[in-house]
Amino acid sequence: PGERLALTVEVANRSFLPVALRVAAPADGFIGPSGESEANGEAGLLWYQTVAFHWTLTASQRGVFRLGNHRCTAGDLFGFFAATRTAGDAREIIVYPRVVPTARFPLPRRDFFGMPGAESPIRDPVYILGTREYQPGRPAKHIHWKATARHHRLQEKLFEPTEQEKILLAVDVEGFARHGAVREFERTLEAVASVAVRLDREGCAVGLIVNGVVEGRGEFAVPIGRHPQQLPALLELLARLGIKATVPLGEALRAGNHLPWGVSCVCFACENDARTASVLNDLGRRRVPAILVVARQASGSAQAGARLVDEILLEERGR
Repeated sequence: PGERLALTVEVANRSFLPVALRVAAPADGFIGPSGESEANGEAGLLWYQTVAFHWTLTASQRGVFRLGNHRCTAGDLFGFFAATRTAGDAREIIVYPRVVPTARFPLPRRDFFGMPGAESPIRDPVYILGTREYQPGRPAKHIHWKATARHHRLQEKLFEPTEQEKILLAVDVEGFARHGAVREFERTLEAVASVAVRLDREGCAVGLIVNGVVEGRGEFAVPIGRHPQQLPALLELLARLGIKATVPLGEALRAGNHLPWGVSCVCFACENDARTASVLNDLGRRRVPAILVVARQASGSAQAGARLVDEILLEERGR
């Protein structure tokens, strides 16, 4: 939100008669020049003349929106006869959550794979540096089958020998949906996005899992990884996430291989209630270090070990 988008609509008069033209471009999720969620323009076109309308739209909220279907009303210059039709190809526009500076807070760390340059006895599948020809005697599970098909000979994965810190960000939508906490939900997603960007810049492998409805796609997780497309995929999942829970977060964590060996977890929730405590206990039983970040304090309960979203977002503090 707050980012600007340039929208251009070009209309051509293919007849030999002059026409009066009105164009309306719906822009849900955006604010037009007039302060409304629609851009409007008028012009008179002579025969075989082309006109272009230019607007600057400002994203007003996180989400997935479609732009490009605009209404054109054309008629004679006196306004006696007019016809309206919808034209243009709609395009999907994804608006990421706001990214703001974050306060530094200690993250749960587990360095199971050694310091930079160390030869680890365990190969971490998250950090793949490249491929090379397969060496006899190496584990078959390290064979890179796509590279093998491309080179027509066996290729194995090369793993990056760096300090390998893996962080899984988990968003529990259930509490926000139950309390109807829309504002807290949006602020929490800003915190998740901001922390993800910071961790990515620091060289961590970051993943994301949610237990809410994801608009336009079925995936509810971005596996932990570190590559150029990791952060855009993570921010897109946050943009598509709705405030409607699907399954309990603990069930989502158990549904797949989302907790590889050596991972730490940062869990974001509405408040520290019994359901959240159950998730943290389950992570503890699986020996996954975790910290909890909540949007608000639950009435009558102490937030032992939990951090508030407002403590993380520096911009929120200054407001």
